[in-house]
Amino acid sequence: MDSRDPRLLSGTQWSISAAGHEAVIVEVGGGLRAYRQDGVEHLDGYATDEMCPGSAGQVLAPWPNRIRDGVYTFDGQSRQLNLTEPDRHNAIHGLVNWVPWQLIEQRPDEVTVGYDLPPQPGYPWPLRLRTRWSVGPDGLRGEHEVTNVGTEKAPFGFSVHPYLQLPGVAVEDIALRVPGRTRLLLDGRLLPVGATEVAGTEYDYTEPRRIGEAVLDLAFGQVTRDADGGSEVTLAAPDGSSSLRIWADDQFGWWQVFTGDTLTGERFRRSVAVEPMTCPPDAFRSGRDLITLAPGDTWRGGWGIRPGS
Repeated sequence: MDSRDPRLLSGTQWSISAAGHEAVIVEVGGGLRAYRQDGVEHLDGYATDEMCPGSAGQVLAPWPNRIRDGVYTFDGQSRQLNLTEPDRHNAIHGLVNWVPWQLIEQRPDEVTVGYDLPPQPGYPWPLRLRTRWSVGPDGLRGEHEVTNVGTEKAPFGFSVHPYLQLPGVAVEDIALRVPGRTRLLLDGRLLPVGATEVAGTEYDYTEPRRIGEAVLDLAFGQVTRDADGGSEVTLAAPDGSSSLRIWADDQFGWWQVFTGDTLTGERFRRSVAVEPMTCPPDAFRSGRDLITLAPGDTWRGGWGIRPGS
């Protein structure tokens, strides 16, 4: 589908498919609206006549999660971002999730979209963003690159925000595995105030464990990495009949897991957001795992979803 129908609230829709896998990429934010395999919906997406709810499937850059008061200092200069989460007085989820991305290239099984972020108050560095979405026998893949096209170094972080679901399995019954050995401690504004190890606690998901009544909106760090430097989160049905592996390469050292408890209506605890992040929340202030892009530098990172049985 490639239409300017005003009823398409997420803009133009680009569909890709291969080997029974299908995905829909949207113009608004350049993110994922749907992903399915053989008709089974793996992504808890949204309708074409619906605004993207709860950041579902969005690309989050040049920072993920929250920045306290929208204020930070970089290279000796203090900056003030717009407060896009006003009830908590935070700047949240970057600057590219509500803007129109452009089609760069399209094939039956992949689509590349891009957005050129202009310098602006609070973030005066121009960036060129490109994302290639593809599907195939191994599932869904997102390959991202971000280039500093300006003349000064720029602070940068990146994440994506997919909500995952297993057919017929409630959030409470999902067996969750997260390879993070620590979790961030949060204040009432969901901002980090410290970190603690998860071993032996109710937040230890280093081995698969039923979510149950747990309320999760947490960043997990110190991830255990695979041989290739990447890591993965798994969601599995209690009887092993279905599973999803959400993998990320060595550029992502954090996983945010959100059980949807603050969402309203039918979306309340209907799915689990699993977000690979390059840095933790508030990294523009703390500097923790913050990427500095020199002029002309390009950051590249990839992640994906592999359905299993």
